[in-house]
Amino acid sequence: MSKKKRRDIPRFGQPIIETHCHLDYLEADELVETLQQSSQVGVDRFITIAVSESNQDQVRALADAHAAVYCTQGVHPHDASHFCDRVEQQVREGCEHPKVVAVGEIGLDYFYENASVQTQWACFEAQLTIAAETRKPVVIHTREAESDTQAILSNYRSATRSPGVLHSFSSAIELAEFALSKNWYLGFNGMVTFKNAEQVRRAVVATPLDRILLETDSPYLTPEPYRGRKNRPYYLPFIAEKIAELKEVSVQELLAQCHANSEELFFSTPDTRTTAAQNEAPS
Repeated sequence: MSKKKRRDIPRFGQPIIETHCHLDYLEADELVETLQQSSQVGVDRFITIAVSESNQDQVRALADAHAAVYCTQGVHPHDASHFCDRVEQQVREGCEHPKVVAVGEIGLDYFYENASVQTQWACFEAQLTIAAETRKPVVIHTREAESDTQAILSNYRSATRSPGVLHSFSSAIELAEFALSKNWYLGFNGMVTFKNAEQVRRAVVATPLDRILLETDSPYLTPEPYRGRKNRPYYLPFIAEKIAELKEVSVQELLAQCHANSEELFFSTPDTRTTAAQNEAPS
C-alpha cells in the first residue's frame, strides 16, 4: 500500500526571512538545493546561526558565498565550557563582518547540563557584553532556565537598548510576558504544529503580531505534515499558516508583519532600533 501523499508546501506570494537555521550542517549539494527550493516558496533571506568555536568561520563563509545568507557569531550554552578569552575575542572580531547580524545563539540550558550553571552564566554574560559593545541584537536559547534567563536579561536590558529574540520559544507564559514587556521578540518554529505543544500555542496567542519572528531551527523541529523528515527553511509556510490561524489573521498579513519585524531586528541600524525601543517601551 502506498503512503498517503503529504500536502504540497503552500506559496503565499509574500517574502519570508528565515531568522534561525543551521545551514552549515548541510552538504554542499544539499545547501544549493535547499536555498533554491526555499526561494521558490518566498524565502528571500536566511540567518544561519553560530553555536561553537568551530563553526564561527563556517557560517561567515556561507554568508560570503551566498548573497541571501547572513549569519551570527556566538557560543551556545552546550559549549560554554569551551568559552575562554581567545573564543571571546573570536566572537568579538567576527561581529565586525558586514553580514553578521546578531550575537547568538547564546543563553542557558539546564536540561542537558553540558556545562555548570556558573560556567553558562559567565559565557552568557560575556557575550551579552559583546552584543552591547558592538550594538548587535542577540539570539537567546533558554531551556529549563526561565528564572535565571529573566534575571540575566533584566540586568542586560538596563545596560543597553539593543533588542533580541528568545528563539524557539517553548517556555512558560511568564517568560513570554517578561520579554514582551521589554519589547523583545519571540521566535516560533515547527513546534507550533506539534500535537503536544499547547504551551507554545498559548505563547503565540499572547504575542502581538509585531513581536513574532518566523524560524525553522532546521534541520530540527520539522513542522507537520512533514514531521519525521529533516527540517528545511522551505517548510516555513506551514509554520506561518499555523501561526496565522492562531492569531486569526490572514497568512499574507502575518507574513508581511513578520518580514517587517525581522527587518527591524536584524537589518536596521542600531540607532533605528534604539529609537523604536524607546518609543515603544511602556512608561
